[in-house]
Amino acid sequence: MPDELLRPTIGAGVDMSVRPWRLMSQAYVAFFGGVIGSTIIASLNARRLGVDAAKRRLILLIGAGGLVAVIAVSSLLNGDDDLASGLGVGIRVVAILTCLAQLRLQRPMDRAFQLRGTDYGSLWGPGIAATIGGAIAEALILLIAARVL
Repeated sequence: MPDELLRPTIGAGVDMSVRPWRLMSQAYVAFFGGVIGSTIIASLNARRLGVDAAKRRLILLIGAGGLVAVIAVSSLLNGDDDLASGLGVGIRVVAILTCLAQLRLQRPMDRAFQLRGTDYGSLWGPGIAATIGGAIAEALILLIAARVL
């Protein structure tokens, strides 16, 4: 009869058939794809890691707050021609800060995944798709916001 103390619990409640992505790889998506792309990847990765639903909702809420911050930075820097060159930098800074907050919520379950000794999944395909799709969606939102504001 196996002892309950020796039963593995790290993988409890986690779908072991899908492998999550490395956390720091998500920063590349944030830098090149913006807040929308990184939020999509963070949300999908949190599900793969088995992060509870409340924290996954918080990841989406942080992403929405980041998008509002991007719109605010864009409206502040877009009106002045001297500061317009800093627009891209400002948007990327907000995206990276948003990504870091989202990574912090995923970190405990990522550590548990590392203890299982399984390799990470490849982020190349989903990362490129989220980067392109997120950048296009963010550009369209900023274009609409610039016309409205």
